[in-house]
Amino acid sequence: MNRVVLTGLGVCAPNGTSIPEFTDALKNGKSGLAHYPELADLNFSCQIGGIPNVSEEKKREYFTELQLRNFDSTGILYGVIAGMDALKDAQIIVGGEDPLYNLGIIMGAGTTSVAKFRESIYKIDEGKVRRLGSTSVPQTMASGVSAYLGGMTGAANMVTTNSSACATGTEAVLLGYERIQSGKATQMLCGSTSDGGPYIWGGFDAMKVTSYKHNQEPEKAAGPLSDLASGFIPGSGAGAVVLESLDSALARGAKIYAEVLGGAINSGGHRNGGSMTAPNSDAVQRCILTALDDAQIGGDEIEYINGHLTATIKDPVEIENWCTALQRKGSDFPYINSLKGMTGHCLAASGSVEIVSTILQLDGNFVFPNVNCDIIHPEVVALISEEKIPRSIIETSLKTVAKASFGFGDVNACVIFRKY
Repeated sequence: MNRVVLTGLGVCAPNGTSIPEFTDALKNGKSGLAHYPELADLNFSCQIGGIPNVSEEKKREYFTELQLRNFDSTGILYGVIAGMDALKDAQIIVGGEDPLYNLGIIMGAGTTSVAKFRESIYKIDEGKVRRLGSTSVPQTMASGVSAYLGGMTGAANMVTTNSSACATGTEAVLLGYERIQSGKATQMLCGSTSDGGPYIWGGFDAMKVTSYKHNQEPEKAAGPLSDLASGFIPGSGAGAVVLESLDSALARGAKIYAEVLGGAINSGGHRNGGSMTAPNSDAVQRCILTALDDAQIGGDEIEYINGHLTATIKDPVEIENWCTALQRKGSDFPYINSLKGMTGHCLAASGSVEIVSTILQLDGNFVFPNVNCDIIHPEVVALISEEKIPRSIIETSLKTVAKASFGFGDVNACVIFRKY
């Protein structure tokens, strides 16, 4: 069984479209949320969200003019930016004439270019099928993001797209980890991406799980764990990491950000309180415990948790599940935070963007602040000490950390990282 390490990072988030910009935002609690008049015009209750700011100039750093012709898939755009930046950060040379049979890609997605789907449907309904263009299929197929990255890099190992709602990104990293661990690949580019905008966010608005209370002050939207939290703010973007066998990384002299100790993926089966939209707490705890067992560590070794925490009524339940699984409460509980106060809930991209933020903290010896969480939910304070929920940056050396994602469909994923 190969040891697996992480050697590259890439991100395209609402509060930063490069690793330096994103790191600065983390340390300073910078929000990427904004008000979008289009949502108000469409009668959305929640009229704010998180969308990466990608200029036309930046697009052309990754795509040719030919590729950008009739191209409007932001999910693929974000995924390509994050993926290519992660490979560059890992100093892996791609794009040559020969296939790279030891490099694979698992780049997950929830949906790919709903706007392109809409355009295609209208053209077909109008009898204009010949005007769809040659890029409508790769832009709308579920695996579009991994297919684009495969062509750009020459990756010739497994090249695929997974989809497990909010757990997608964390699941992708674990699937890549298992492939390298078993010796079926040497390097894997793993992550996830998500479109944004009204066609993606409308369903959540209709379900009334998004917040409507901060439309005029998006940067002040109540964050996860706050007593004032009233629902999540939708976001979008992409995150990516390069996983590699330890032997390969050492042979290349690569920078090693962290080692993947292990993890777990499971489902609550829509039983015992679990449903399409709610987690089965027993399954969540089982996922955490299985991840610890796979990593061959005890719950007392976890020093920091990057939570799924979405600023909904389920935040206290998640904290209770962590307390039960780790058998730790009060001041004995690890530090915990949630990126969603700065970026919104990036849906299928949330796990991967948050994994990037986790590794940056592990590598940089800091814990970023929980944004807009001045008054912590009383049910949370009853379980863990307030100092474990930092509201300002904490400079501290971290060694072993956990990241978990719990998604629609009652699906869970948890991964354990350790500083190498």
